[in-house]
Amino acid sequence: MSKTHWKAGLRAKLENLVDDCVAAGARQQEVFDAMIKEVGILRVALERDPDPADDDTAAIEEPANDWPAADK
Repeated sequence: MSKTHWKAGLRAKLENLVDDCVAAGARQQEVFDAMIKEVGILRVALERDPDPADDDTAAIEEPANDWPAADK
């Protein structure tokens, strides 16, 4: 894939997203404003945690019950 090919794909997806939102009743300018706001939020979140997929949030370990008073 060329360096600019992904940009064409991104534009097509954004156009589809805007079209879907407008078809659902939103005004086009509202959609653009919301997209800009969400991109800003996403940018800040990714600066804090660049690869959230690496976070192990699915495996929440329970506390161990192997301390001396646990059997009493």
